[in-house]
Amino acid sequence: MQVITKFSHEQIAEAQRQSELTPPDHVDPRIEALVTALIGRVADKWTMLVLEILAEKGTLRFTQLAREIGNVSQKMLTQTLRGMERDGLVERTVHPVVPPKVEYKLTPLGLSLGAAFCGVWIWAAQNLDAVEQARDTFDTRIEK
Repeated sequence: MQVITKFSHEQIAEAQRQSELTPPDHVDPRIEALVTALIGRVADKWTMLVLEILAEKGTLRFTQLAREIGNVSQKMLTQTLRGMERDGLVERTVHPVVPPKVEYKLTPLGLSLGAAFCGVWIWAAQNLDAVEQARDTFDTRIEK
């Protein structure tokens, strides 16, 4: 089965390797808090879209990024980018020209987070038929 993603073979291999590790019995509470916060951040569809687009396109201006995402308000994109910048996932560069030119790019931390979620793409590709079958079965049962 061929998995079509925007991730490199190395990122896919690392995601598969990580999925095979056994979780530790005890988790540092700081790590647990970080994972909870990151799940909250990436559960937001805008963050995932920004990760994906910047990974694919590289450095983009705010308006270019908004155009690539489509159907996102300026306020929502600004909030998303600020949160990502605070977490160290994106780097914001302001060029002192008139009008101001602001560019965004993923940091190595942002790139590695995107690669970590590569495993979701792999899982989806491997389980698409099973999920669709489960949904069909559920929908048929509910309709009766």
